[in-house]
Amino acid sequence: MKAYIYDEESKLPPQDEHDSNEPVSLKDLKSLGVLYWSIDSIDQVNSIAIQRDYKNRDQIICSPQAMGDIYQQKLDTFFEEHLHEDEEIRWVVEGSGYFDVRDRSDQRWVRIKVEKGDLLVLPPGIFHRFTVDKDNYIKAMRLFKEEPKWVALNRSSESENNPYRKAYVEQIGKAMPTSAS
Repeated sequence: MKAYIYDEESKLPPQDEHDSNEPVSLKDLKSLGVLYWSIDSIDQVNSIAIQRDYKNRDQIICSPQAMGDIYQQKLDTFFEEHLHEDEEIRWVVEGSGYFDVRDRSDQRWVRIKVEKGDLLVLPPGIFHRFTVDKDNYIKAMRLFKEEPKWVALNRSSESENNPYRKAYVEQIGKAMPTSAS
């Protein structure tokens, strides 16, 4: 796992690194509510699942071969800035990609490169987005506290006022933005 401030000036496609050479530490990620583990085995995943009460799981393969004609549409959906009312938990089984989360100021993106063995937990209410890298392939296990679901609330004035968003903002101790960006 590697985290850094996303280079907004780059005109390259989202699947490129966009590395600004401004690193972000694990401590900084944790202050945003983002949790990370490097996992070598399914037994470690199972242990974390028990500790964190993750009852269900499934797998997703994001690649042109696996998704066919809907691949680009799915990538566009995943890369739209959004939040969830549940934790987003992903263990990378194969391949690699990028999760982007908003920094404390809510103005810049923190890019998190995930690869095989990385387990990432995004808290409910955090605005984020995802894309594969230039290899166009990731296989990930998705873990859930309840039934498997993926409901994205795209950034808007309505999602800014979502109770999970408000709880997240209160948790990290920053002021709510006055309008959606």
